[in-house]
Parts: sequence; C-alpha cells; structure tokens
Amino acid sequence: MILIYGIKNCDTIKKTLRWFDTNNAEYQFVDYKKEPPSAELAQSFLSAHHWEIVVNKRGTTWRKLDDSIKQTMDQEQAVGLIQDHPSLIKRPIVEYNGNYWVGYDETIFERILNGE
Repeated sequence: MILIYGIKNCDTIKKTLRWFDTNNAEYQFVDYKKEPPSAELAQSFLSAHHWEIVVNKRGTTWRKLDDSIKQTMDQEQAVGLIQDHPSLIKRPIVEYNGNYWVGYDETIFERILNGE
C-alpha cells in the first residue's frame, strides 16, 4: 500500500493526489492536521533522510521558529519539532515498501507504481 503524508489543503498535496488518481493508483492519504505524526513515524522519516531534507525551511512555520532552535537543529531535535509542528514537514512524503520519498517527483511516483 502506498501511503501519502501531508496536509490536505496544500497545493503540492493536491497535485500529488491528482497525479496518483490520474494513474489509477491505490493509496492512503494521511493528513497531519487530523493525525499528527507519532514519534515513531517522525523517527522513520528522519532515519530515511537527514532533517534538512524532511524539514521545510522555506515555509512560514520554520521562519517563525526562534533563531536558537534553527541554529541548533539536529536529527534528534527534529523528531519532537515535527511532531509539535507538522507543517514543518516537506510535502509530500510518500511511503512504499518501507521506503520514504520526500517531495513531488513524478519520476519517483512512476517507479513506485512499477514496484521499483
């Protein structure tokens, strides 16, 4: 099963879901606003990718963080931070067969649908 993590009203998520729908893919969407990531899920994201890949440093949530947090961020601190502020997580994160991909990438989506 393909899992797509994100926030329903995000334009990139809308585009991602539309792509998977157009390609007749079965997936489950997990909305962070309704179901914030558990510590285990956050750790899974951060075990697969460095925090700088998982955390969206361009968004307003990151910009609103205290500079001391931004300057001392590390993998461990990122786990709690993305649990407390799910809007910090880049979108989408797509999970398939225990692997995680971050961001909108049709080439990757096609590989997932082909079972690669």
